[in-house]
Amino acid sequence: MHSGSGRCRVWLFRLHLHPRAASPSFSLNLKVHDVPAHVRHLASARVIAGTEPTTKPVENALDVLKVGFSIGRAHRAIAISDERRSHSYGELLHSSFQLSLLLQSLLRGERQLPVANTSMEAHGDGVNELQQEGSKTLGVYKKTNAEGEVVVVTERSKQVKILKGARVGIMGKPCAEFVAGMWGTWLSGAVAVPLALNHPEAELLHVLSDAGVSVVFATEEYRELLEPAAKKCGALFYLLPSVASLDNDLSDKQEHGLQSIEKMEAEIHKVSSRIRGEQAALIIYTSGTTGKPKGAVHTHSSIEAQVRMLAKAWDYSTKDRFLHCLPLHHVHGLVNILLAPLFIGATIEFLPKFSTWDVWRRWQESYSNLDVPASDAITVFSGVPTIYVRLLQGYDLMDVDHQISCSLAASKLRLMMCGSSALPEPVMEKWERVTGHRLLERYGMTEFGMGLSNPLYGDRRPGFVGEPLPGVEVSIVEEEGAASGVGSLCIRSPGMFSEYWNLPQVTEKSFRKDGYFETGDTVTKEDGYYKILGRTSVDIIKSGGYKISSLEIEAVLLQHPVIAECAIMGIPDKDYGEIISAIIVPHEAQAAAAAAKWEPVLTLEALRDWARPLLAPYKIPQHLLVWESLPRNAMGKVNKKDLKNLILSSFPKA
Repeated sequence: MHSGSGRCRVWLFRLHLHPRAASPSFSLNLKVHDVPAHVRHLASARVIAGTEPTTKPVENALDVLKVGFSIGRAHRAIAISDERRSHSYGELLHSSFQLSLLLQSLLRGERQLPVANTSMEAHGDGVNELQQEGSKTLGVYKKTNAEGEVVVVTERSKQVKILKGARVGIMGKPCAEFVAGMWGTWLSGAVAVPLALNHPEAELLHVLSDAGVSVVFATEEYRELLEPAAKKCGALFYLLPSVASLDNDLSDKQEHGLQSIEKMEAEIHKVSSRIRGEQAALIIYTSGTTGKPKGAVHTHSSIEAQVRMLAKAWDYSTKDRFLHCLPLHHVHGLVNILLAPLFIGATIEFLPKFSTWDVWRRWQESYSNLDVPASDAITVFSGVPTIYVRLLQGYDLMDVDHQISCSLAASKLRLMMCGSSALPEPVMEKWERVTGHRLLERYGMTEFGMGLSNPLYGDRRPGFVGEPLPGVEVSIVEEEGAASGVGSLCIRSPGMFSEYWNLPQVTEKSFRKDGYFETGDTVTKEDGYYKILGRTSVDIIKSGGYKISSLEIEAVLLQHPVIAECAIMGIPDKDYGEIISAIIVPHEAQAAAAAAKWEPVLTLEALRDWARPLLAPYKIPQHLLVWESLPRNAMGKVNKKDLKNLILSSFPKA
């Protein structure tokens, strides 16, 4: 835990979940039921990332979410840096606590406190009448910071109360305000529901309605989209208050009721003592690549298990600085490279959105002097395969001197990771040639976070996602007639979700009686390392009695000099059951050259001839489509279910 680092930290205390810890008073909104087998499993003697087995039940209320820090100068350590400014852990924590008090006011039906999206007319001493009335209950006061922004500051809440189970939607570009929104929601006892930035109103309405969101927080740029959607769902809409810059030493008593570090720490401990490990903390909606998005409910204990596991496995430390350019409504961007680094006391540098040139530029700035890194040097980067493809495309457009500079700078990072979808081996190999980094691939799902990972130190095998992380158990269920060692992947993990929101039957069907979660992925195992062959429902093609991995064929086709991207799927056939269809996206140069000659960039016959030495006959595509691009979601995944329906709709009907 780097206890001697002297840096401000956010952590979740160790949890001891008793098999029957669920209480009838657990939530105002969550259904009360017996703890299912997969949750009871968490109470068995599992080792969570180096901690001792958690079999002993605790009689007192659990201290689940603790936001703490070392007194002194520790609160000045930078937690979040974005395009505008940097924010310390002390500032972030203070804003989070203010927001938790505001949430209590809103959701308990008290007078609303104006912060960012309502008009405030000052009266004499700068505190308006409405604000004064609210402060009597909540200990909340108005203050103008150095930038002239109106912020809410707190003295000391006389009555510590907790909101149990209320859902709070949060939408914002990657920024400190989003993090304060998450932490403030948890400190209030409510459940955070991160919202996707790129979803149209119809999809947002589905999430808001399905989750039963009561309050929606957003940053200003999403007000126009989200405020009408919130109104349609009967939810209160509020702008996220700016995270205040507090220039003075928080360990000293401040004017205007601004809390000292010591007082705020005492308040946070008091609040967190009311929150239990099995209490819902987060609802993350699945990508919907194989069906309608479902809300996976994570508890404080499952989040704690995930961040502990990753911080240990990948050796996160207070010295790390993460360059973050991923969406915050998925596990990859939210847990892996936001909550886990903050748990350990690292620094997150947000890019507002992914830009090839901005990423290369930040690496160059970090290591312009190869012997002495910059004080704000990036040490860790994580992306999806599409990001690395785009970075390589940008690299290929650079002049030789620029390429050398970028390669040397990138080689200095401590760790580069890839996930969320399969990484094509040609991309991994080229990235290693360019940067010297063999990308660390891992495997996870919305339902349990990360489950498998290649080692930080040791052999990282191309095409494989490594071994189980500490505390994770894996089972392969082989189907009758399938090749030996190939089967459905099942997982047990301390980071497992508790349920699909409002889908008890779907939840029950997703778990075996022994508590293993059925992932829906088909895998094989070689020398202890697992290889994902694809989603059983869309990536496993059943043709002529064979079960064929579409991911295996995609990896081979990406070696073709014309093909930049591809997707393989099975389409119905009366003789073979399914035949293999390939959708390819050609490289721009080859596509332009072919168009200039009025020739096809690639024909099915030419593709089959090229593939014969590389693929078994039954794995060679029998159908070819050439497109300009593949439709992808925010995490770079191709929705093959929708893609297949699109292809089938273009076929002539019998």
